[in-house]
Amino acid sequence: MDTRDDTRDSARADELKSELDATLHARRELGTEYESALIESFLGKVEQGLDAAVDRRVRRRLAEQRMETARGGRVAAPAGEGFGERFGFGIISLVVAVPLSAIAAHQAHLEGLIVTWLGIVGVNAVHAFRGRLPRLGAEKEAGDDF
Repeated sequence: MDTRDDTRDSARADELKSELDATLHARRELGTEYESALIESFLGKVEQGLDAAVDRRVRRRLAEQRMETARGGRVAAPAGEGFGERFGFGIISLVVAVPLSAIAAHQAHLEGLIVTWLGIVGVNAVHAFRGRLPRLGAEKEAGDDF
């Protein structure tokens, strides 16, 4: 990541912290009858931030691949992710897991809580093992179209 991404991510983290503080403050003022709406609003903002970060990474990766292809070389495999990215993903998962757990337990009781946590564990497992498992079609030559 370059310094612009670091600055953007830091600003987004500060913004989300402010949003969470505002959401909690509003919940204390408004009471529990607005809790679901407040949580959904906050989660929507978290989702928008995650979508924006993923979009930036995808665009950067596609640009890198195009540049490498234009230079006539083979596309390099993505660099291994560092501890910071894995740690950040784990922290975001836990932050998102808390309100999701509350909503699931409230709406669907134990079954909803179990399904929610299976989803959270599944997403983290896929993230942990991505790049380590063989890819389908990886043995295909660069010039093969079919």
